[in-house]
Amino acid sequence: MEKAEEFEELRPLLFSIAYRILGSVTEAEDAVQETWLRYEASSTPPVSAKAFLSAVVTRISINVLHSARVRREEYVGPWFPEPLLSDQRSAELADSVSMAALLLLERLTPLERAVFVLREVFEFGFPDIASAVGRSPAACRQLVVRARRHMHAGRPRFEADRREHEELALRFFDAFTEGDIDGVRELLAADVQMVADSGGKAPQWAGGFFGADHVSRVLAALVASFVRIGGIVEPHQMNGQPGAIFRDRDGKVIHTWTLDILDGQIQTIRTVSNPDKLGHVGPVADAWAVLRETQQARRDDTHTYTTT
Repeated sequence: MEKAEEFEELRPLLFSIAYRILGSVTEAEDAVQETWLRYEASSTPPVSAKAFLSAVVTRISINVLHSARVRREEYVGPWFPEPLLSDQRSAELADSVSMAALLLLERLTPLERAVFVLREVFEFGFPDIASAVGRSPAACRQLVVRARRHMHAGRPRFEADRREHEELALRFFDAFTEGDIDGVRELLAADVQMVADSGGKAPQWAGGFFGADHVSRVLAALVASFVRIGGIVEPHQMNGQPGAIFRDRDGKVIHTWTLDILDGQIQTIRTVSNPDKLGHVGPVADAWAVLRETQQARRDDTHTYTTT
């Protein structure tokens, strides 16, 4: 098999490893491309292309994550992973790519994160993991034990019924776009939270909104004006979870939502509106212009109501 053909067969795996280590679509794609360049330049065929390429992409991702950690410490507001459209990549192992899981991985050191991903998600053997990260198999076992402890301490209770989650999410978005706020309210957990990652480059929701009454009022204020200016809510699987892409009238991406669902209710709504994190989803809208237009529509609605 030709190098290029062999690499393309393994590209989905390499991207999956890199994305789970980095939490960034663009950085993961760059890591995969750098892996190809190194593979193309190598003169000696490896015994196992899978083991070799997985090791290379892991080392590159660890190095990138070290520098990314510094940037994230200086990040404006909450930091969320870049949203991943579930039909962009293989849907296998979707639970490990959820926003909640990726945020838990942020608790780990870059080395712990890489070892955990290779072992717990992709079931690599410890000899291959050791080769990938430059540690002994025994040291890698200890890293996995430490990583599991950190991950399990924060992991929410898991529900596996994806169809039920998808149906609930569709009910939520239908009620939202129809302005049925009572319908929205009944799907929210009492302690629901709505938080956004704008990176200081898009309209920011301060520290977020908390509680079903507060969140439902915010959604009520958003929906009528947003729909009036031609805004589009496009339900979509995001990071293996129910979610949606919000677009302006021209189809440009304003932000994405993902929903954490537990016990038949929405526990968390996470919004990514930082334009730097949305380019892979599609052409990005000017969120500030959309906000101004939405606010004007809201003022017009209020004026019409008070003068009739």
